[in-house]
Amino acid sequence: MTLAEFDFDLPPERIALRPAAPRDHARLLEVSADGELADRTVADLPSRLRPGDAVVFNDTKVIAARLIGRRERDGHAARIEATLHRRLGPSRWAAFVRPAKRLEIGDRIAFGETRERACSLSVLDAAVAEKGEGGEVSLEFDLAGDELDRAVDLAGLMPLPPYIAGRRAEDERDRADYQTVYAKVDGSVAAPTAGLHFTPQLLRAMTEAGLSAHFVTLQVGAGTFLPIKTETLERHVMHAETGFVDADTAAALNAARARGGRIVCVGTTSLRLIETATDADGQVRPFSGETRLFITQGYRFRAADALMTNFHLPKSTLFMLVSALIGRERMQAAYAHAIA
Repeated sequence: MTLAEFDFDLPPERIALRPAAPRDHARLLEVSADGELADRTVADLPSRLRPGDAVVFNDTKVIAARLIGRRERDGHAARIEATLHRRLGPSRWAAFVRPAKRLEIGDRIAFGETRERACSLSVLDAAVAEKGEGGEVSLEFDLAGDELDRAVDLAGLMPLPPYIAGRRAEDERDRADYQTVYAKVDGSVAAPTAGLHFTPQLLRAMTEAGLSAHFVTLQVGAGTFLPIKTETLERHVMHAETGFVDADTAAALNAARARGGRIVCVGTTSLRLIETATDADGQVRPFSGETRLFITQGYRFRAADALMTNFHLPKSTLFMLVSALIGRERMQAAYAHAIA
């Protein structure tokens, strides 16, 4: 298939710049297998699922991965913006930088507060260790381990999606708005956004409705925002993300399905990880490692029976995933309904 087949008109004013308050008051469009559409709210979710269904959440925690720094060389300074996206070691991160053309291997960048050096955690310096393609570099920081993590948290900004960051500046609210209420495992540089709509009250209502909650971890990378650059989808190489499914969770999901329950994934990140961890016989297995699974038309789903997800951008891998689950024409009709 071609990239153009997944295009549609998305007016910028239809993209929310702030979440609904309370979170579970966001509007929800229910799309049934036969294409029937129903307008609801997220708070209706427990009544739309079935007792015995197993709901899978991604418990990753977003770090303040967007760093603003200054590179000085030969008396000349340049402002550098880096978005960390993959941990390479205790003191090293892969990052997308802008403008990459102003950096050379060996350059030093001072991130965070550079005027007041009294506190070591206000100092976040790094050297450019490697340069790759597409603005990617490897940064070797002077700090390592937990000390580096604390410094990044102090100096960094929440990495808003480009379609929001291009329309408003970051602020302190984003630290809470772009974190799920069940976030636990540090490491993501982008939010698993479907989970942002859940509140403690909604989670309790789901339990009372006979639904079970299960948590997996997929560390979402900044690559999730990268556009597809190949017109033919078969040539696209998916970015790698690290995920974990423990043995207890795998066993619980298999047991739920054996009892007739469905696996309902919250977010494309949870779905991609569960599908990666499931074998050809439909059994979810413990998993620890990287996934590059690219789900598009023709993919045979092994575990996921239903999905709760946000709307996605035209020509994105995420729109391709939801189209694979329920059909491209059906999904385009649902998007047209929502936009209208």
